[in-house]
Amino acid sequence: MYRRSAILLFFGLALGACSESLSNSQGSGSLPPLPEQVAALAAPNQDLATARLRPEDNCYWYMHSGPVEDTLLPLRTTRGNPICVKPAA
Repeated sequence: MYRRSAILLFFGLALGACSESLSNSQGSGSLPPLPEQVAALAAPNQDLATARLRPEDNCYWYMHSGPVEDTLLPLRTTRGNPICVKPAA
């Protein structure tokens, strides 16, 4: 039982670090609103309140809260395509 608790704690701490990637650069924890054009493209059943543009790939991602863990997933259109922006030239 102790070993299982230790493993769950380890994974909980590791997954907790993932949520930091959605916070803004000011560190206040509040995120800017999602542009209306992006919200209009997004398929239903995605948490648009947590959707943010990640500079690593210029795509929008959102935090999916599952029954066991929270997972960062790409925001997708109704056709299943990821929603990304072209970098400025």
